[in-house]
Amino acid sequence: MASSIVVRLARVSFVRTLIKVEFRNCGGAQMNLGFVGLGEMGTGIVPRLISAGHNVTGWNRTAGKCAALLDIGMAWGETPAAVAASSELTFSCVTNAGAVREVALGDHGIIEGIGEDGLYLDMSTISPIVSREIATEFRAQGRTMMDAPISGSPVTLEQGKASVMVGGSQADFERAEPVLRAVGAKVNRIGDQGLALHTKIGINLTLIVEMVAFCEGVALAEKGGVPRDIAVDAMLNSVVASPVMGYRGPFILDMPEKPLANVTLQQKDALLALELARDMGQPTPLIAAANELLNACRGLGIDHRDFVTVYDVYCHLGGMKT
Repeated sequence: MASSIVVRLARVSFVRTLIKVEFRNCGGAQMNLGFVGLGEMGTGIVPRLISAGHNVTGWNRTAGKCAALLDIGMAWGETPAAVAASSELTFSCVTNAGAVREVALGDHGIIEGIGEDGLYLDMSTISPIVSREIATEFRAQGRTMMDAPISGSPVTLEQGKASVMVGGSQADFERAEPVLRAVGAKVNRIGDQGLALHTKIGINLTLIVEMVAFCEGVALAEKGGVPRDIAVDAMLNSVVASPVMGYRGPFILDMPEKPLANVTLQQKDALLALELARDMGQPTPLIAAANELLNACRGLGIDHRDFVTVYDVYCHLGGMKT
């Protein structure tokens, strides 16, 4: 019993740490908001919305994961429909297209509860084709869905450095923008519905290729006799350094027990890029090659780790110790 209380208090303390004065009052006038899907990103976003002065009602498939959010003032909705019915803006952030369809269009889904003046913003990273199909269902009932994928990790979200891209009309964007600025300082309308997801998939493609190239470069240096830690430090202090390298590159030296994004999750993004490219007839050879290295991680049984474990594939192929 005592250990469970300690764990719960630790979780509450972590969430409270996210609520900083620096983003208080950056979310515009107080609004009633809904949030469906309280995983890693949702758990980081909701405290920012609450701290900005908004009332938030949330729902998650596993209710037990939401105790810390309830402790800081989030209300609980019994279904996605109930969340939408009590909200002016309803957000979702779930794992894949099937989950978005379910929470948006399934039994007791968002579409059943959202009002005529409500806005539904999906922050998940899914195919823009699927997103447009779901948005079409909403339009058929006189309702509005926008794609609003978030770019960042729990680390960048906590730092206030996440960015949100939005696909939808200018008028709807202007309604949502003040709230989204409580999530991250960088909020941009990309264009019509679905175009934000096109951009997000392009960003994720670049992130994967960038980190795989980083692993390849460090492995080449190490094979030549440079100590691994020195090679990593040199890379991170060179012209090729970037924000994502800054916080993920050191994983080569000390892989975290809890990944920011494991191989399976990151490969989902790679496959989204490859499928979208195939549909449009756009060549994407770099992500195709990177995807094969992610496949190799799965073959080695290390896909539960952060995807920077691609470095171990290079070590294996090059005859070096991991």
